[in-house]
Order: sequence, then structure tokens, then C-alpha cells
Amino acid sequence: MDIPEDTEYAPPVGVDIPMTITAYDTRHETFSLFDDAEAAPAQVTRIAGIGTAVAGQAYTQEEVLDIFNITSAKIRSIFLNSSIQRRFLSLPPVGSDGARVLETQGELLDKHKRLAIDMGARALMECLQDAGAEVSDVAFLCCVTSTGFLTPGLSALLIRETGISPHCSRVDIVGMGCNAGLNALSVTAAWSAAHPGKLAIALCAEACSAAYVFDSTMRTAVVNSLFGDGSAAVALMSGRGGGIGSAAPGPRILSFASHVITPAVDAMRYDWDSEQGKFSFFLDPEIPYVVGAHAGMVVDRLLSEAGLRRSDIRHWVVHSGGKKVIDAVMINLGLTRYELRHTTGVMRDYGNLSSGSFLFSYKRLLNDVVSSGDYGVLMTMGPGSTIETALIQW
Repeated sequence: MDIPEDTEYAPPVGVDIPMTITAYDTRHETFSLFDDAEAAPAQVTRIAGIGTAVAGQAYTQEEVLDIFNITSAKIRSIFLNSSIQRRFLSLPPVGSDGARVLETQGELLDKHKRLAIDMGARALMECLQDAGAEVSDVAFLCCVTSTGFLTPGLSALLIRETGISPHCSRVDIVGMGCNAGLNALSVTAAWSAAHPGKLAIALCAEACSAAYVFDSTMRTAVVNSLFGDGSAAVALMSGRGGGIGSAAPGPRILSFASHVITPAVDAMRYDWDSEQGKFSFFLDPEIPYVVGAHAGMVVDRLLSEAGLRRSDIRHWVVHSGGKKVIDAVMINLGLTRYELRHTTGVMRDYGNLSSGSFLFSYKRLLNDVVSSGDYGVLMTMGPGSTIETALIQW
């Protein structure tokens, strides 16, 4: 069923939100959250704070190769030509023979739980500090992870760990992969728009060290050369929140657009490796080119809803998916290396942090000169194969 343009948004009883959903087209999966700026400029959803955290120890690519005694010239070439200088990893312990212990799937799940809670709590606390908020202010928590399975979900575990009110509304997004940070942002922005004055948090926690398979195949070599451990949290607020986020107001979240490349649904996936007794992640070598070929279509649809062109966008925040992915997006969107400097910088210093990568890049962007009125595009890519985008404005 199609919902016609300019459909009036019906807020919850007792909540006055002058807002119009300008377009929601189920055929193209475009969701717009443009506010009626003249009627109620303070009630649009804004980013109020950002926080990040890593786990483990920083390793260079050479150190990882040496630790696992990898001598294959082909595998070493994959690591050393990845444009990654270091990654934060929580490697398995050293056994009595001096070699790294091969962890079981159960041990990896335990590692994921421990790291996700630790990183997630630290990223959350930094985010709240940046927003000028307290733990008691959190009214909604959306948690993302794809590097392990938890029941109860990470949201419940973080509520217990950090002292967030047990009355906090929560959502867990599991298994969507690297694109899921923007899916979480969309869910959280919608909740925030419906609950003005309430603080909402979207949090990504990816313990990629808990999703590695170590063998001599090229399949696992590609994965093992890319990913690192990291968590990021972003605070959202609509309406007026008693000073939360008022010190340095963040950008408005205007709209979202997504696209699932259905012919490439198996290009990024988890498989069960019977020999290893654990899950193994697969990346099709053609995926950078597939994503790149579809990037322009999604971005142009996002911008056309706002009457904008690519040249109107001042800031680009793209997922640090890998050197070839970044290059493919850059070429197909006609961007410069300077415009993607924060994406490549995060790739260089952290590797691919899965769902939270784009928030690490967004945090770096805030150190630049950002002017009122500037537009920005956020873009993530992941299993599905999926491209997610968001339009923001300062």
C-alpha cells in the first residue's frame, strides 16, 4: 500500500508535533522526516552527542601476520595492501606451546558478550557526557551488533550494567551487519520525533575479534585483514530537553533512503564451518563493485526528495568498508579523496568497525569547520546486499 505524499503525521495523544511526512514510498523505501521549520523549528530530531570506544590492543598488520605465523605471500599481500595501519583487536590467549589458542564458538560468544558490554558502556558514557546528559535521562536505547548472538539482548545487559532506568524503551538489531548503524539511527530518530524532550540513544558494539576463523584459506584471510573491535553511541533529541545537547547543537536528521541489491543477497553472509565448529563470515570479492554501481542511485533518490543535488552536499560520511569499497563509492559518486578523508582515516587507524564505523568518521568530522546550513550525507553498506543513507543538516 502506498501512502500519498504530504500525509499528515498523527502524533501520540497529548503530544503536539507539527511535522509532515513528505514521502514514504514502499516501492523505494524512502523515509523523510522534514519538519515544519516555521511552525516548530525546535521539535525536529537532532544529534545531541557522540561517543566511541575500542577494546583490546592496537596491532599493526605486520604484527598480526607475525603473531599467527602467516608466511603465505598472497595472504600477506592482502594484509599489507589494505590501507590499514593498525586495528584494535582482542586476540586469543597464548597457549603453553607459545601459539595462540584456537577459541571454540562458545568461547567466542563469551568474548563477544564481555567486549560488547564493556565497549558499549564506555561509548555510552562518553556520548552522554558529550550531550550534557546523565544516565537517568536515557528514555530509549537501540543496540546493534552482528558479531555475536545474545539473549537477553545487549540493550538489557547495558541497562543493568550502566544503571539506565529499567523503564527505558529498547530495541535490539542483530545480524544486519555493517549497514545496521543507519538502520538503528532511522528507528531511533522516529522514536525521538514521537517523544519530544526525551533522550534516545543508538549504540553499535562490534567485537569483531569474536567472529574470526583462523585457517589458511583466502576466504578467511580477506575477513581477518579488515575488521577491528569498536563501539559507538549517538544521542538524539527532538523538542526541548532542558539543556541536553544545547551547548553545541548537532545536525538535524532530515531523511533516510535505502536499497537492497537482491541479486547480491549472498555476497556477504555468515556460514557454519563444520570443520572449525564455528561461524565463518564470507565476503564476495565482487561486492565493492556491486555496491559502487548502486551508490549513485540511492544517494540521488535521497537528495531528490529534498530538492538537492550532490554538489549541494558539503560533508560525506561513508562506512569504512575497505579500500576497494571506498574507492568504488568515491568513483561512482564523483567524490574526491579529500571529501572521504574521515572515512579513509578511520579505515587507516581502526580498520572496518562494522556497524559503528560511520559514527567514528562522523566524530572526526566534528573537529572540522562545520557551518550552519551545511548538508551532509551518511552512507553505510552491508549484507543484503544493502546501501543505507541519511541526509542531515546543521
